[in-house]
Amino acid sequence: MDVLEDEAISHIEFRGVWNKNVLDLSNAELESVRNQLRARGIRVSAVGSPIGKISVHDDFGEHLQKFERAIAIADTFDTPFIRIFSFFIPDDSSADEHRTEVLWRIGELVRRAEEAGVVLLHENEKGIYGESPARCLDLFATCSSTSLQAVFDPANFVQCGVKPFHEALPLLQSHVAYVHIKDALFEGKRVVPAGEGDGEVRDVLAALFQRGYNGFLSLEPHLALSSAFCGFSGPDLFRIAARSLKSILEELGQPWC
Repeated sequence: MDVLEDEAISHIEFRGVWNKNVLDLSNAELESVRNQLRARGIRVSAVGSPIGKISVHDDFGEHLQKFERAIAIADTFDTPFIRIFSFFIPDDSSADEHRTEVLWRIGELVRRAEEAGVVLLHENEKGIYGESPARCLDLFATCSSTSLQAVFDPANFVQCGVKPFHEALPLLQSHVAYVHIKDALFEGKRVVPAGEGDGEVRDVLAALFQRGYNGFLSLEPHLALSSAFCGFSGPDLFRIAARSLKSILEELGQPWC
């Protein structure tokens, strides 16, 4: 929270604390976090849940119970947004083989989200059904709902061999309701500060602003550690990430807050 204040950041995408995922925190722990954030004037932009970050073969019934917990936590922190994924596809099969199951699962999540009045933010992630722009679009078209929108993550597209501005944004820009600020290099797939990689971050943001985008830009730098289930930067590298984004926004004539 000290670092957030230093960088004039007033929101946090809540994923976990005390070595626990946000969905595994007790009610008492959630209340403690909420009170500490409120005392510092920091709000939650989204619940960074791991919903959908399981194999398409894993038990969905048990996963739905976790999803209901995510809905309750979103209400606790007064945010309409819950980040989700579209299920890992086994290495020995193609995504198309699992399309029906994936779309049924996403459809069920969307139905429950509509009932609860929350918005699901699907993040493009390597290895899941929606890792490519075309399959992301398939999700939004088939499960069409204002309760299902996109988290646009440039670095994740780069790590899948996709050019974010030239190949992904043209298909998805009308569905983008949230942006992860993370950049990466095609060579080696290494994550780097925004503007220093192949994520076309400046072009992506410029195009979104031109369309009137006024949503969150959520820093997800992962500059020290990046894996399928974990990302870390630490205070010093997070400051570098924040200042890289500020520089881009200044070039684009956009305010920081």
